[in-house]
Amino acid sequence: MSQDDRNDSRSQRKVVGGYFVTLDGVAEAADRFLTGWDDEVDARGAELIANQDTIILGRRTYDEWLGFWPRSDVEPFASFINSAPKYVATSTPLQGDWANSSVIDGDLAEFVKHLKTQPGGDIGIHGSISVTQTLLAAGLVDELQLVIVPTIAPAAGQKKLLDNLPPIQLETISSSTTPSGYLLVSYRVLR
Repeated sequence: MSQDDRNDSRSQRKVVGGYFVTLDGVAEAADRFLTGWDDEVDARGAELIANQDTIILGRRTYDEWLGFWPRSDVEPFASFINSAPKYVATSTPLQGDWANSSVIDGDLAEFVKHLKTQPGGDIGIHGSISVTQTLLAAGLVDELQLVIVPTIAPAAGQKKLLDNLPPIQLETISSSTTPSGYLLVSYRVLR
């Protein structure tokens, strides 16, 4: 890699996936396994979105969140998600009216590659497991910021965040445990 390539990669925006997951990797329907909450979990979430100004969503997450977030007063996420540009990976027109939402035109990975070269803050992926998996497999996710809940939830049909992926090496950036017993861990995706 040339010096110019290294400089370009450092100046690109980061794609950061933020998830609540069980110890066995379930990331779907976090409301089923979150048993507590504390100020450190809130602070981590606020820190995560403070650096993001763009969101990538899957169609299912968009449809589910459209029914809640536009009218929510759960802060600071409500203000963030309602004002940030939201790009939705779908092949059909969006239903409903959620400010700053648009369909990704064309291939998801190509769209994100281009988006990373544009000026701005971090690009967040929240609640969209298949989008995160696609972008991880394409080498486009830079960080995973996880709240690991000390629960095993082997319920049939619940999606796991890291299933069906090629081998990917991660480097721990930071980790801590909250008073509720959750592990807050940030990983850098190595290439």
